Amino acid sequence: MTGLRERWRLKAMRTIQERALDLFDERGFGAVTIEEIAAAAEVSPSSVYRIFGTKEGIVVADVEFDSMSPEALEGILDPADPVGSLLRAVRAYESPQAAGTSGSGDGPQAGRSPWRRVRYFFAEPSVRMAVCGTLDRASRRITPLIAAAGRLSETQARVATNALTFGYFAALEQWYLDGGNRPIADYVEEGLRPLRGIWGTEPA
Repeated sequence: MTGLRERWRLKAMRTIQERALDLFDERGFGAVTIEEIAAAAEVSPSSVYRIFGTKEGIVVADVEFDSMSPEALEGILDPADPVGSLLRAVRAYESPQAAGTSGSGDGPQAGRSPWRRVRYFFAEPSVRMAVCGTLDRASRRITPLIAAAGRLSETQARVATNALTFGYFAALEQWYLDGGNRPIADYVEEGLRPLRGIWGTEPA
């Protein structure tokens, strides 16, 4: 059960991230300071630094995944079909937003979708570098779960997991380059389809 302090921290993370994205969308990533983000989120600058470290950290943080316990991660990741697990997570994350967006066709900047932060992954070089670090950490969390299933050697599990995580990033980039008007899940499903052969889970 999540404690009160942890619930407060997660709520603060979401609020800071949303207020930061509001400012970035309005004025541009480089023009906004941590102090201005803190003021907008009604927290101290030291809290922003303590939770996220940098502006880039605010953008790349995945509040749900980053705070997920090893047990919770095991609960959503099927080592026999990690591509399917990732695709289900993307669809679950995306589906509630579909009803709340206007569908105006304004690309990745439209609406208040959580995917709006993806634009900064590719528009800002420093954010892209931070994303790569985050993907590396995610891969290191997932690799032992894939290896423990016994279908791949440790080396194969490491390579396959990196292909999965960085392949997901490549799918996001193609979504961004195409204007962001189709569901990200479509790109993830298409882009990661070749990896299904590693686990023998090619869809019919």
